[in-house]
This record gives sequence, C-alpha cells and structure tokens, in this order.
Amino acid sequence: QVQLIESGGGSVQAGASLRLSCLASGRAVGNYLMGWFRQAPGQERELIAAIRRSGGNVINGDSMKGRFTISADYRQNMVFLQMFSLKPEDTAVYYCAADQVYSTDKWVRGDMDYWGKGTLVTVFS
Repeated sequence: QVQLIESGGGSVQAGASLRLSCLASGRAVGNYLMGWFRQAPGQERELIAAIRRSGGNVINGDSMKGRFTISADYRQNMVFLQMFSLKPEDTAVYYCAADQVYSTDKWVRGDMDYWGKGTLVTVFS
C-alpha cells in the first residue's frame, strides 16, 4: 500500500505561480514512479505529466502546457509540479498518482495503482 499526500494548492490570481508537492510513503514505494493529473469542474481527469525514477524521463499529457514543470526527488519519495503564469482555466483539483509501470498509454488512460486525495487550485482573474 502506498499513500500519497499532496500539498501546495490554493487560491491565486491569474498570472501567479504555484508549486505543488506530493509525498509518497508505504511499502515498496521505491518501485513506483509518480505523476500529476488534474480534474477541472465538469471535466474528466487528465494527465499532466509523470516522471521516471531513473533518468528523469517524462511522460507528458495534453495538459502539460509548457507553463508547467514536473520534477522529483525520489530519494525523498517526492514529486513536484511547478506551475507558472496560471490562468483561470487551470482551476482544478490536482491529483498525485503512482504506478509501477512507465507506459504512456497507461498514464494517459489514468489507470494508476494509487491516487492522492487531491489539492484544489483556484485561479481567479
């Protein structure tokens, strides 16, 4: 069992930056890579990005707009999402996820082993 706890969400004005963090814990957590999804009101959850444990390879979803950067410190079992120039359409619940498989298809489908409870990001104009 792996537990994921997100932090860093909040309410910000358009144009601001925000950094989300996710801490993983539990048995065999070292077997999992981690990433971020988001779900805007009335929309399906979508992949932002996932980052591999070794080599730093990244799976990018359509939500990875170029204003977001994913990074990780897997020694601390943490993954981060740095968001710049936030827009009102970035308003969503942001979820951390973990899975053992580095597969673009699996991550794009959102077929993950574990999910965090999410952190809300609200961007107002």
